[in-house]
Amino acid sequence: MTKQTAKIGIVTVSDRASAGIYEDLSGQAIIDTLKAYLTSDWHPEYRLIPDEQPLIEQTLRELADDTGCCLIVTTGGTGPAKRDVTPEATEAVCDRMMPGFGELMRAESLKYVPTAILSRQTAGLRGSSLIINLPGKPKAIRECLDAVFPAVPYCIDLMNGPYLECNDAVIKAFRPKSG
Repeated sequence: MTKQTAKIGIVTVSDRASAGIYEDLSGQAIIDTLKAYLTSDWHPEYRLIPDEQPLIEQTLRELADDTGCCLIVTTGGTGPAKRDVTPEATEAVCDRMMPGFGELMRAESLKYVPTAILSRQTAGLRGSSLIINLPGKPKAIRECLDAVFPAVPYCIDLMNGPYLECNDAVIKAFRPKSG
């Protein structure tokens, strides 16, 4: 197994943050969480874009196809507001959807807020990339990633991506025992 530096896309979808009205705390929350989780080498490919479906689709395609990100994590645009179109953009660019991610994230979020049922988080596969849509609040980002991330390294293994090693004291990746 050759060790390679994993490229991980972090995409914040926010009209206001992309316009400079406020700081992007959500994208930084994803980066900080991944730094805590991963002990293997990885490099963030960060993007901050407005809630525009064609631009979200273009960004996801670029990170998956051109940049070669094994994992792309988005934040924002998953609610019921008219401009919340991140799930639609994700579905438009993915070859296959992974509905279990959204189901688990909503179930986890329901432990904290009853409005979790309004979230439309999802995940899907494009080529050799796993794309996961997270909510926009930093606290919810960590809660959702804590729930789904144990399955992420094995998913990337199955797509012949880089081997992601986790800090077991923070999060334990699940990989079935061979044999």
